[in-house]
Parts: sequence; C-alpha cells; structure tokens
Amino acid sequence: MAVSETELSEIEEVLAAPDLAPAAVSALRQRFPKLSWTQCDASDVGETPFRTFPLFDLHLLDTADHCAQITADPTRATGIILAKRS
Repeated sequence: MAVSETELSEIEEVLAAPDLAPAAVSALRQRFPKLSWTQCDASDVGETPFRTFPLFDLHLLDTADHCAQITADPTRATGIILAKRS
C-alpha cells in the first residue's frame, strides 16, 4: 500500500518540528504501522533524499517488486527510511 499525500504531510510535519524528540520516530512507527520503517545514519544512504529536515533525510522505500529500492514516487512507496544527519 502506497504512502498517501495526507500521511506524507503528517510525517513531514513531525520531522520538521524544531524540537523533534527522540521518541518522535517511535511515535511515527506506531502511527503508521502499515509502512516499513528503517532508521540509519545519513552516510549509509547514497541516494538523494526525497525531503531533508534538520535531523533526518527522508527517503521513500519501494518494496513492491522483487528487490527493495529507494523511490521518489510516493505512489510506489511502501516504506520510509529515516537517515539521521550529523
């Protein structure tokens, strides 16, 4: 199931908050359980982020086909990668 524009807007709103708490990522996972969530260091991801925020780069993950891949198309996204920025 793809990420809807409403879901993406809500996720972006949380990540853009100037006082983003460490528990926010956990809260996002609970709020959107249908999505696959991965958190890593920004240096682990070579692709251009879908969106960039003060603490995280947001990448969209497409797991619909044989191999998982990063996508720029929210209609193909089935997961989120949050790459923590230093």
